[in-house]
Amino acid sequence: MKNNIKSILGLACLAVFAIGCEDDFLDEQSTGKIINANQLVDGVLLNPTLGEGSVTGIYATMFTTETGGTTSQQDFGQKGYDIYGDMLSSDMALSVSTFGWYRSRITEMQAGVDFTQQENYQVWRYYFRIINQANLVIDGLGGNDFVPENEELRHILGQAFAMRAHSYFYLTQFMINDVEASWNSETLPIYIEPGFIGNPKSTTQEVYALMEDDLTKAISLLDGYARPSKTQVNQSVAQTILAYVLGSRRDRWDDVVTLTNNALANTTASAMEADDSVSGILGGFNDVASQGWMWGVDLNEDIALGLVSWWGQMDAYSYSYAAFGDNKSIDLALYDSMPADDVRRGQFQNDPEEDFLLQPLNKFYDSDRQLFGSSQIVKADYIYMRYEEPLLLNIEALANSGQEGLARTALFNFVSTRVTDASFVNALNGQALLDEIYKQTRLELWGEGKSYLAMKRNKATIVRGSNHLFAVGQPIPFNDERLTFEIPQQELQDNNNITTQN
Repeated sequence: MKNNIKSILGLACLAVFAIGCEDDFLDEQSTGKIINANQLVDGVLLNPTLGEGSVTGIYATMFTTETGGTTSQQDFGQKGYDIYGDMLSSDMALSVSTFGWYRSRITEMQAGVDFTQQENYQVWRYYFRIINQANLVIDGLGGNDFVPENEELRHILGQAFAMRAHSYFYLTQFMINDVEASWNSETLPIYIEPGFIGNPKSTTQEVYALMEDDLTKAISLLDGYARPSKTQVNQSVAQTILAYVLGSRRDRWDDVVTLTNNALANTTASAMEADDSVSGILGGFNDVASQGWMWGVDLNEDIALGLVSWWGQMDAYSYSYAAFGDNKSIDLALYDSMPADDVRRGQFQNDPEEDFLLQPLNKFYDSDRQLFGSSQIVKADYIYMRYEEPLLLNIEALANSGQEGLARTALFNFVSTRVTDASFVNALNGQALLDEIYKQTRLELWGEGKSYLAMKRNKATIVRGSNHLFAVGQPIPFNDERLTFEIPQQELQDNNNITTQN
């Protein structure tokens, strides 16, 4: 299973990515030493692994601790923000809180109404860090409008565009209450060159135009790219990211159908089986080699992750907070919505006489399956995207674009892989069909960081089940101020062109 990605860490602090090794990237001087375009191009032509290494710095940031600028044990890259989203959507319940991580500022939703809380800073710093890293690559290869003749350089540039858009997308979701309502409002600063010089906020529409342009370029540039591992973004991943972007607008559903069709056709991944094999939904979600995974990273001893990691927060079979008293469980009401024969019920411990009630003991686990197990994460990988994401998004887009018949058929086919009798799907139409697609998305992708995105796309009102520690039974609309982060205090202090929140 394991590929040696020691080079990822070794190359993460290349000169082209000096920003990733600085203490403070919000200041202009922290861009570090930037090699010029000719140096990077010449270097890549002489040694193709140099170019791959430059984007590798971005991918290393995704799993590196403290990349959100804090020493918090919630600060460990993209998977940390996946937990934020899952908890804010309320599909993930902090059902027992012994150590206090995530409790007041995330599950009690205090960060969204207090810009001084560090969670706001983490989100802002992490995604703008990756944006600046992408800008360094883009600038080094010739700029935003340059199209290299060399195939290797095209693929590198395509990855950089995709990752810049990916970070802006998460910023739009985490920092804007409602994209549609804020379309013409100034919400986020745009940076398309290295360095942060204190740009003013651009409108949401302008940010979306940048993301679409970046991803359209990326899809073209990544044509024919045979990536060396699933760590890298390829064309099907870029197509899925663009589908997420357009889906969050709620007015481009035909385009989402096309993009997800293309992503499903282009990927070598396939649907995960309803079993406990490596590619099964009871298989631990711990192996990047799983046929269902489109994008993920192989974690091993060279990366040296331990307690401060997604596994250290989530998995009772690791030496983790989840094992010792910070239980992350499926929302009870969501769990109860599954039919008795839904195979996904088996992902969660459901015996009230046993410990770890409704924790995902059979969905996410270190492959040794020893409770309170290893403190080093070497037998469990990180998943960023899998086949069911474009599949379910395609079904959602079909229903929203007026193609209910195709949506019902596709939903029936999918649900049939999870329950014995999916015939109830055949009677669904209109809002009832959309509601079922939304529920299936939540059930299928629970704990994978996608529930928050689906909540916002569907303008959902969440109601927490009884196993939450706060706000049980209270309706909370998707655009509630408490569910969205604030521009952090540090940015308001350092950037004279941003003086107010969104």
